[in-house]
Amino acid sequence: MISVNPRNIALREEFDRSARYYDEIRPGYPDELIRDIITLSGIPRNGKIIEIGCGSGQATLPFAQKGYEMLCLDIGKNLLNIAKHKLSKYKNVKFRNISFENWISENEKIDLLISATAFHWINPEIGFSKAAQILKNNGYIALFWNLHPTPYTGFFVDVQRAYQKVVPEWGNPREGPSTEEKIKNLRDRMDPFLLFEDFEVRRYPWERHYSSIEYLKLLETYSDHISLEKNRKIELYEGIREIIDTNYNGAIVRPYLSILSIAKKKS
Repeated sequence: MISVNPRNIALREEFDRSARYYDEIRPGYPDELIRDIITLSGIPRNGKIIEIGCGSGQATLPFAQKGYEMLCLDIGKNLLNIAKHKLSKYKNVKFRNISFENWISENEKIDLLISATAFHWINPEIGFSKAAQILKNNGYIALFWNLHPTPYTGFFVDVQRAYQKVVPEWGNPREGPSTEEKIKNLRDRMDPFLLFEDFEVRRYPWERHYSSIEYLKLLETYSDHISLEKNRKIELYEGIREIIDTNYNGAIVRPYLSILSIAKKKS
């Protein structure tokens, strides 16, 4: 029997508590990344897509606009309500309030599976084997994430003072894995199962400006911040806001590196 970590399930559900902030402030993905998925996968104009962990629909919209038939799964009811409203005019898109692990396929094969900053929550022993089962021969899996590129600089070095004061047990991300190590880990998660081939990883650097208030809203979309005890969260956020307002004139620039990992199902 495959075990599922209860803490992972609880953390996945945390996102739904911040659904409004998630849709308002969480970053989307570069247009070039979306175009590359369509080009590399060779999905036909009438192709079928399943999206795992669609959230409020940030990554759903550009594919829906192309006319693909989509089935989008998420465990968050509030997030799905936002997504349904946002994409209400796209009759080619359907939503299900269910996890990928519990969803049962109707034996209809699909052309492309996509998942934006979500597939890492799924037990890989379940996720990749199930993905291979539902994909057509030569169908594609496209997983993509937004990472914070290393090394950290400027504000993202300074802000560690606030974290070390309030949540020292979180450690210092500067001492964690580098961007290259994270990318290698994403690739390695797919390799051991020998279900896919023609792997390709692409990178898309970009940045976004945040006021202090916007940045705190962004933090409230991260599972570890959402689940932090209230008084500690208040102290942490006050410390972060003070650093931004005092040392950075009330706004910061947050670098992003979007990573696309795409592969074809073995025939």
